[in-house]
Amino acid sequence: MGIQIEQLDTANKSQVEAFVRFPFKIYKDCPQWVPPILSDIRLMLNRNKHPFYEHSDADFFIARRDGEIVGRIAVMENRPYNQYHGTQQAQFYLFESVEDLEVAQALFERAFEWARQRGLNEIVGPKGFSPFDGYGILIEGFEHRQMMTMMNYNPPYYPQFMEMLGFQKEVDFVSCYLHRSNFNLPEKVREVAKRVQERGYFEVKNFETKSELRQWAKKIGKAYNETFINNWEYYPLTEREVDFVVDTLITIANPRLIKIILSKDKVVGFLFGFPDVSEALQRARGRLTPWAIVDLLLEMRRTKWISLNGAGVLPEYHGRGGNALLYAEMQKTVLDHGFEHAELTQVAESAVQMRKDLITIGGKAYKNHRVYFRHI
Repeated sequence: MGIQIEQLDTANKSQVEAFVRFPFKIYKDCPQWVPPILSDIRLMLNRNKHPFYEHSDADFFIARRDGEIVGRIAVMENRPYNQYHGTQQAQFYLFESVEDLEVAQALFERAFEWARQRGLNEIVGPKGFSPFDGYGILIEGFEHRQMMTMMNYNPPYYPQFMEMLGFQKEVDFVSCYLHRSNFNLPEKVREVAKRVQERGYFEVKNFETKSELRQWAKKIGKAYNETFINNWEYYPLTEREVDFVVDTLITIANPRLIKIILSKDKVVGFLFGFPDVSEALQRARGRLTPWAIVDLLLEMRRTKWISLNGAGVLPEYHGRGGNALLYAEMQKTVLDHGFEHAELTQVAESAVQMRKDLITIGGKAYKNHRVYFRHI
């Protein structure tokens, strides 16, 4: 019968569940894969609840062979991104396929058709619905477990498929590993961090409770939205999207691992640390039952891994000692809370200075996710 591509009816619960659960078939014997929270994926498909749909559009497609699902893909038009960068891009996300190039080709041909119908001339991805969805296809580091749901994992044949389908590299996102014994903060950095605090130019704000963190949520969201304006992936988030990102952050955060840098009560920098609960997420298999939630809370206390995913200083404060203070606090976070291992999760190669800084403090690149593009 060949391969049939069907567009998902997001009001059809059985279709949605088939789309959402398909990856469990691909990764059933893969110890490095961390299942997503199924409700999070359902939310991405919900046009009435996800803030992405307030300004943009997306559709979802399933590939079937003899009635059996063999692949899936999401294709999107992020209008604020295109307007900000002067581009006409579509983006793809949630791509999964059995090891059959014909399936991948059929899915992408349908995605190309969707994009052309909207006057778009390029497709880029994987790139998701919010800044916490993770970027790229894994091309190096397949032996390492993915960091929770903050990044993607995929079989080694996915990069091969992309090249065979005519895609090229757009940008790489590298994740660095740091062991606590190798966290090397140069003396010059220590001195700068100490000096700017002593002079009162910067202040570090720590948190003890989630309610205290919520009081600063709006200011943190504003700083987050303004920090990455020079990054490849940036576009100005709406107020609802900022609220969505901050609410997500607070829900999964240990407040003691979140720090902000203040200058005269203005948030000018931040450091987001998250205890790695990957093992509990693997045991939960995508379902947040009461027992799974208890297990996640226990894992937050016993894990020896931390993800540092979200660190930055407002561009206008670069060169004033803010970055030095940020790295000093990063070291303090790892050492004071007893973590053995730290991952600096998904730093874009376009963030040149941060990449250099991470090597300076002892970081070692150990995973690489590639975002691909193709003219259509």
